[in-house]
Amino acid sequence: MSKAPLMPMATALWLVENTTLTFKQIAEFCHLHEVEVQGIADGEVAKGIKAYNPIITGQLSREEIELSSKDHNRPLNIKNLDVEISNDEKKIKKYIPLSKRQDKPDSALWLIRQHNILKDSQISRLVGITKNSVTSIRNKSYWNYNNLNPKDPVALNLFSQKDLIEAIEKAERRVKREKREKEKIKLNKQHNNE
Repeated sequence: MSKAPLMPMATALWLVENTTLTFKQIAEFCHLHEVEVQGIADGEVAKGIKAYNPIITGQLSREEIELSSKDHNRPLNIKNLDVEISNDEKKIKKYIPLSKRQDKPDSALWLIRQHNILKDSQISRLVGITKNSVTSIRNKSYWNYNNLNPKDPVALNLFSQKDLIEAIEKAERRVKREKREKEKIKLNKQHNNE
């Protein structure tokens, strides 16, 4: 027996809506009961589930679906189990509980103190607060500045160590570039004065 596809219920929903496969073929492929697949087709099962296209992820090919559609006794064969999940999930902001929201300004203060080469915009993007808040924390004019306690944002799981390293490397490249530009301007002024 083959392995089940990623998100079997959502895959079954897509197959019901977009193919002429039998309920039995879909049920066998998705490792569901035939009655569940019939319930999906009737709209009684999988309410609120978004259909998942197995062709886009490379688990099935159009040719495989067409072959099984023509021969109702032929089972669907999964093509690829190493599914690459897109980075769209990365763009979705995760919910931060109220109890943890104070950690954001605390984390911004920690970043300002530990990695002062980071720009306010980088800190705001990493931590998930406004650039104005980061600027006011840096200037010590933040409304609740006296109650802030610097906390490591990686330890608080606001973002990964990899994200922090990438931001620091980007800031270091910017600082080097700005330093070269200043030296270039200084040399040009000296050259013009001679």
